[in-house]
Amino acid sequence: MTSPAAGPIRVLIADDHPVVRRGMSALLASLDGVEVVAEAATGEEVLREAQLSRPDVVVMDIQMPAMDGVEATSRLAALLPDVAVLVVTMFEDDETVVSAMRAGARGYLLKGAQQEEILTTLRSVAAGQYVIAPGVAARLLGRLSPAAAPAVPFPGLTVREREVLDRVARGYTNARVAADLALAEKTVANRLSAIFLKLGVSGRTEAVILAREHGLGGGAPEAAP
Repeated sequence: MTSPAAGPIRVLIADDHPVVRRGMSALLASLDGVEVVAEAATGEEVLREAQLSRPDVVVMDIQMPAMDGVEATSRLAALLPDVAVLVVTMFEDDETVVSAMRAGARGYLLKGAQQEEILTTLRSVAAGQYVIAPGVAARLLGRLSPAAAPAVPFPGLTVREREVLDRVARGYTNARVAADLALAEKTVANRLSAIFLKLGVSGRTEAVILAREHGLGGGAPEAAP
């Protein structure tokens, strides 16, 4: 992993809002020891640009179309495990923080963080350390404690991913899941790929079995209309 002594920290910025993306790019480019090498507006672009530019750190937003930042982080961790992900977002709720860190993020900052905090965090995650915004750190540590019982099944999944998994466990086809949740069928397929990765299963059948063991799907398949 690149260190400040060896050269600048190469950064990819991922945010679906052009103004925010340009602002973050300008901010990071103004910091000593940081080089912005690529930008992305969607989760799919993150994966493509990361493979092309091989950054040290991806500065990742959570809310992006089709593939959100949590899912992109999970896929990136499997694809390029040496690339660190620093989530920079406005969301500070427990579930989003835990989901992002479980997906493989090494850092979590809130938008509006000061330059020095951003630079320090970039250096830390590039060096393999984990850094959480002070305002959410104590709460996150409590949630990640091995002794803490998860309030919901599969806390590593996002709310939408659990909704998809629940319907698949009922026997829904991808098309029916898409119609039920007002999603594109391709989005359902993408979310299922992320679910399989997070659950460590090889496919739909194993996912359904695991989901029903944890109370999803009503315990039995529902017949298609």
